[in-house]
Amino acid sequence: MNVVMFIVLPVLGIVLGWIIRWLYARFQLSASEQKAQRIKQDAIKEAEAQKKEILLEAKDQLIRERNQQERENRERRSEIQKYESRVAKKEELIDKRSAEFDKKEREILERQEAMKKRESSLAKQEETYRHELERISGLSAQEAKNLIIKNLENEARHDAQALLNKIEQDAQISAEKKAQEILVSTIQRIATETTSDITVATVSLPSDEMKGRIIGREGRNIRTLETLTGVDIIIDDTPEAVVISCFDPVKKEIAKQALERLVTDGRIHPARIEEIVQKVTREIQQKIYEEGEKALFELGIHNMNQDGVRALGRLYFRTSYGQNVLTHSKEVAEIASLLATEIGANRDLAKRAALLHDIGKGAEHDSDQNHAEVGAEMARKMGEDAKVINAIAAHHNDVEASTLEAVIVQIADAISAARPGARRETVDNYVKRLENLEETAEKFPGVEKAFAIQAGRELRILVNNEKIADGEVKELAQKIAKQIETDLRYPGRIRLTMIRETRVVEYAR
Repeated sequence: MNVVMFIVLPVLGIVLGWIIRWLYARFQLSASEQKAQRIKQDAIKEAEAQKKEILLEAKDQLIRERNQQERENRERRSEIQKYESRVAKKEELIDKRSAEFDKKEREILERQEAMKKRESSLAKQEETYRHELERISGLSAQEAKNLIIKNLENEARHDAQALLNKIEQDAQISAEKKAQEILVSTIQRIATETTSDITVATVSLPSDEMKGRIIGREGRNIRTLETLTGVDIIIDDTPEAVVISCFDPVKKEIAKQALERLVTDGRIHPARIEEIVQKVTREIQQKIYEEGEKALFELGIHNMNQDGVRALGRLYFRTSYGQNVLTHSKEVAEIASLLATEIGANRDLAKRAALLHDIGKGAEHDSDQNHAEVGAEMARKMGEDAKVINAIAAHHNDVEASTLEAVIVQIADAISAARPGARRETVDNYVKRLENLEETAEKFPGVEKAFAIQAGRELRILVNNEKIADGEVKELAQKIAKQIETDLRYPGRIRLTMIRETRVVEYAR
C-alpha cells in the first residue's frame, strides 16, 4: 500500500503541476492576445489620426499652391496686358513714321525729278557757255582744263612747300628747345677738366753725365731698356733730359718710371734694368686694375668681369685727340645717365654701355677692326647684355642702334667730344676737315661757293639765284646735310646757312 502510494502520489503531483502550468500558460496567452488586440486598436486609431492630419496638411498645401498660382497668373496677365499696350503704341508709332517716310519719299522723288530737269537745263546752258568760251578764248575745253590743272598744281605745290617749311620750322624750334633744356640740364650737372697728352715723355736728368751711363758700354744699357719696355729712347742735345717715344701709353709709362728709378738709384746695368722694369710692370698692372675698379666705384657699376676692369684701367694711360680716354668714358657715362633719367630710359643700362663704349681702345692686342668692333667683341666675351654690346658697336654708327640707350650713348659721346677743350687736332687735320666740308657742298649744282666757319660748326653756302628758286633752297639744304652726314665724320653738329640773293643793276641815261 505504501509502495502504491509512493508511486501514485508523485504521478498525481506531476499531473497536477502540468495542469497548473497549462492553465497558467493559457492565462498568459489570453492576456497577450488581449494586449495585442489593444495595441492593434491603438495603432489603428493613431494611423487614422495621422491620416486625417496628412489629409488636412495636403488640403492646406493645395490651397496655398492654388492661391500662389492664381497670383502668378494675375501678374502674368498684367504683364501681358502692359506688353500688349506697349506693342500697340509702337505699332501706332511705326505706322505714323511709315506714313512720314512715304511722304518724304514722295517729296524726294519730286525733288529728284525737279533736279533732273534743272540739270538738263544747266547742261544745255553749260554747253552753250563752253562753246562761247572756246570761241572767245581760242582754247579747246581740254586745253583750258590742262591749263587750270597746271595752275592748281603749281599753287598746291607752293602751298605744300610753304606748309612743309612751317611745320619743319615749328618742329625744329620745339625739338631744339626741348633738346636744349635736356642737354643744358645735363651739361650743367657735369664738371670735367680739360686734359691733353702726347706720345712722348721726358725724363729729367741730374746732369748730362747720366746720359752716358744710360747708354752704357757699346749701348747695352739703352738697348736692354728699349727691348724690355718696347719704347724708343731718344738721347740728343737736349740738356739734362731724355725723351721716351711710344704709341703704347702703358709701355711709355713703364719705361718712364723705370728710367726715373734707375737715375735715382744710380746703378744702371742690364741686370738692374731688368729687375726695375719687372717691378714697375707689376706696379703698373696693379695701377691699371685699381683705376678700373675706381672708375666702376665712382659710377656705382657692379658685377664687372676682371678682364673688363683691366681693359677700363688701361684707358687711364690712353689718350685720343689729347683727351684721356678713361676720363672721357666716365664723362660719357655720367652724361648718358643724366640723359636717360631726363627722357625716361634705362639709366643703369645707358651708364654701363657708355662707360664701356671705348673699351676696345684698351685691348692688349692690336686688331684690323676698329675700336667699336673690338669693344663689342670684348663685351660679348665678358658676358655683357646684348643691348650693351649693341650700344658699343653702334656708337660710331658702324651698326644700327637697336635701343634707345644706344642712341643716348651716341649723343653723350658726341657731347663729351664736342665740348670746348675736350679734344685737340692737328692743323693739317683741321684744315682738311674744313676743306672737305666746303667741297661736299660745292659739288651740288646751283651752289656757287661754300665757306666753313666757326671751326667747322657752320657752313655758309651761296646759291645761284638763276638756277635755284626760293622754294628749292630748303630741299637743296636737306640734300647737302644728308650728303655731309653720309660722307664725313665730325663731332657735334654742323649748321647750314643757305644764302640766295637777287641783284638787279640798271642804269639811267
